[in-house]
Amino acid sequence: MRVIVTRPEGQEHDLVARLADDGHEVVCCPLIRVEPLADDPIDVTGYDWVVVTSPNGARELLRRARGPLPRLAAIGQATADALGHADLVARVSTQEGLVADMPRPAGRVLVAAAEGARGYLADALSADFVPLYRTHAIHPEPPPNGDLCLLASASAARAFGVLATGIPAVSIGPETTRAALEAGVEVLAEAATHDVEGLVAAVSGLAASE
Repeated sequence: MRVIVTRPEGQEHDLVARLADDGHEVVCCPLIRVEPLADDPIDVTGYDWVVVTSPNGARELLRRARGPLPRLAAIGQATADALGHADLVARVSTQEGLVADMPRPAGRVLVAAAEGARGYLADALSADFVPLYRTHAIHPEPPPNGDLCLLASASAARAFGVLATGIPAVSIGPETTRAALEAGVEVLAEAATHDVEGLVAAVSGLAASE
């Protein structure tokens, strides 16, 4: 199977290696570029929790945080791994899943995420919000060609929809699936676990059913 990997440049290696080991032909086609928003320090003093929603957010938080880190909550094991540790990893890798798992009362919470991120987390936890990075869509010419496209973020899903290739996709999780469907992308499968292993397993399941 010819599989298109859309992760940002430099973040695709593990997924590509796993797919190649399974015998798939891999086409690397980054669809988003990540831009840090600032370099000034983020004072986390006084917060009971910092909630981080993505590996990119985790890396930016560690780069800019000042003061002792409070308890860390992560959406997705990849985010927890990028942080080095997390005191809470949402059992379901969505904003709703993390809110459901947070202790109550949560105390003072800071949500660290992408610019323009969905506001459910901050609203549900009465949290402060700090944007750490923005994503820019990449429009490759010509568009990639393959049997299947792997989408690992909502922003990549939206960028892939703009290309209107008609190629179906596998999504890493519910929020990415939602964005893909809204962008007109057919989603054949959603990863059961919202990580590289889940994406690879979903591809294997589709390949076995052919």
